[in-house]
Amino acid sequence: MDGNGKQTGSTVLVVDDVHASSYALGAVLRRAGHRVVPVASGGEALTELGLRLRQGTLPDVALVDVGLPDMSGFELCRRLKSSPTTAALPVVHFSAVSDGPEFRCRGLDSGGEAYLSVPAEPEEIQAVVRAAVRSARMRTGAEALARRLRLLSETIVSVHAARCMKELVQAAAEGTARLTGSPAVVFVLGEEGELYRGLSPSRARASLPDSEANEAVARLIRGLFAGHTGARGTVVPYPLWPAGFLRPGKPEDARVVVARSQEGKPAVCLAVPARGPTDDGDPLVARLAQATALAAEALLMYQVERHVALTLQHSFLPQEAPEVQGVETVVRYVPASRQTEIGGDFYAALNTSHGVLAAVGDIAGHSLDAATVMVELRHALRAYCVENPDPRSLARRLDRLLQHFHPDVTATVCLVLVDPDSGRVRIANAGHIPPLVVHEDGTAEYARADGPLLGLGLDRPPPTEAVLGPADRLLMVTDGLIENRGTDLAVSMEHLRTAAADAPPGVATLCDTLLRRFGHDREDDIALLALRLGSAGLG
Repeated sequence: MDGNGKQTGSTVLVVDDVHASSYALGAVLRRAGHRVVPVASGGEALTELGLRLRQGTLPDVALVDVGLPDMSGFELCRRLKSSPTTAALPVVHFSAVSDGPEFRCRGLDSGGEAYLSVPAEPEEIQAVVRAAVRSARMRTGAEALARRLRLLSETIVSVHAARCMKELVQAAAEGTARLTGSPAVVFVLGEEGELYRGLSPSRARASLPDSEANEAVARLIRGLFAGHTGARGTVVPYPLWPAGFLRPGKPEDARVVVARSQEGKPAVCLAVPARGPTDDGDPLVARLAQATALAAEALLMYQVERHVALTLQHSFLPQEAPEVQGVETVVRYVPASRQTEIGGDFYAALNTSHGVLAAVGDIAGHSLDAATVMVELRHALRAYCVENPDPRSLARRLDRLLQHFHPDVTATVCLVLVDPDSGRVRIANAGHIPPLVVHEDGTAEYARADGPLLGLGLDRPPPTEAVLGPADRLLMVTDGLIENRGTDLAVSMEHLRTAAADAPPGVATLCDTLLRRFGHDREDDIALLALRLGSAGLG
């Protein structure tokens, strides 16, 4: 607007086949500071708008006579409002034929924003056009804000759903680029000084600055956070901002927003090209920076926890089975992929006074707590079986241990006591997949052994008894090997039984065959233990 409050810089499409009327309207609008584009028919108006759409320069308002030579102004308005590309263009109908309610109602019903009866005072014409433009701009601004808020929300969801730092910084960079319509780069500086970088798609295809430029950004982030937390934005002039991160080889100033929840936590830097030294930033980008900082903090903390848990699991779950008397035993343990959660799977093969005790179990939940409870149960099992290796008795004692020390935790476990001399086995199952016996003749069947989870304090059924033949193989697994979302576990167990029956001879071969068949890209840890009567082996 100018100093008198008049709206300037607007473009008005005047659709009128009467030259004198069109000229008069144009003169009034030009005096108010508007640019005027005159056309004489509805067809010419549609052609003009098509050209302007391709150029990206639609008028701000259309002033349309209701009595055009090729179509009515109402029909032209309906066509404009029915097309997504021109629906937001405000239409003001005018007519010198009638000032009654009929034409006004028809104009509003066709989608028009206002109606003028001409001749009219110049001030009225100018006021109606200003109001239509102002309303359209407010509506367009609200729609643009709603769209950007939706983009922000979608980006925050993607950032928090990231399974690793590479996914997080990439999601943040892509979201920043969509919010701002410009190239973007995102850095996360970890607590130990490690730097993660993500680039918007258009920028990621070109060559990038070297490691010295990355270190310069790390120093810049540390400097911006000296004594500060929260989010703050600033323009970093070249050469303090290394060239090439935002556009290939181009030295330019950068608008950066940095965010950190508290001292000692990961710091986030979102950067886009600066529009000028007085660039005051974008509040939505600042919100995204804060959300990214919180997500990075949680993800890095989880990665530390996962490393500790995996260290525990690898320490207590060796990849080779211990030597046990009279039984060949093979074990396999495969942690879930790096992007998924920590599990509590475990196995054990122990020599006892009554034979070999084999166990496979799974602690409910995915966390460092699950891994530590797994270690406790495994140690307790080793201690308890020295006194009494009976599977049912062991299941009861492990159940009481969980109730006493971890009342909110449940676990599954399958315990099998094997007499190497007779082949007699005793099985106690606590909510776990039962053992699978693979016979020499190429058949396989699950032992009929079940029972309630550990940690519920429920009574234990008597052990299931069976006899293994000299060439029979007994397989115990955790559900991470076969469980799939949306697939009934019974169906997955049948697939496992069929694959095991078809596996080549040998206990190691059996485990490796099943891992190749089922063990790719699993969302949970996998533990397997297979045994058969015969000489002790190391897997």
